[in-house]
Amino acid sequence: MKKLLCLCLGILAYSGFAQGDMTTASINGMLDRVQGQTLQLAQAFDEEQMDWRPADGIRSVGETILHTAATNYYIAMKMGYAPPEDVNMMTMETIKGKDAIIEAYTKSSDFIKDKINMEDSGNLGEEVDLGFAKLSRLSALLIVLEHSGEHKGQLIAYARSNGVVPPWSN
Repeated sequence: MKKLLCLCLGILAYSGFAQGDMTTASINGMLDRVQGQTLQLAQAFDEEQMDWRPADGIRSVGETILHTAATNYYIAMKMGYAPPEDVNMMTMETIKGKDAIIEAYTKSSDFIKDKINMEDSGNLGEEVDLGFAKLSRLSALLIVLEHSGEHKGQLIAYARSNGVVPPWSN
């Protein structure tokens, strides 16, 4: 009976661990898809279109991509992961040139996915102060995913307004 009880407790403990790993793996998988499509879309715009904006006072294509990149670093920083020394989130939206914008975006995407992989599944319920809200670590990770999806949608609208077809929709 004791062996059976130990076996059941071991299975229960492992399933809790596996579920946490599944959570971060799922978020990372979805983020990889969303940010991968954003990258494909960024590559589909030409150099000139990076400066296009729908109206004065609204972020351009490039600024939107860079805003998403900066937010990856910001959320990670609030979760305790310092951004690389060569990254300045406050001036990131001023980066110019398609290649430089794509490089900055790719670097931030790789950074946030790496940090998600470092998350301990047992700590996903811990509170983190994001500056605009106090949420669980899991919620903070979901904000990264939601924010990326929000701006991917914005960039799709920008693309359609400029005759650019999202590469995955052909």
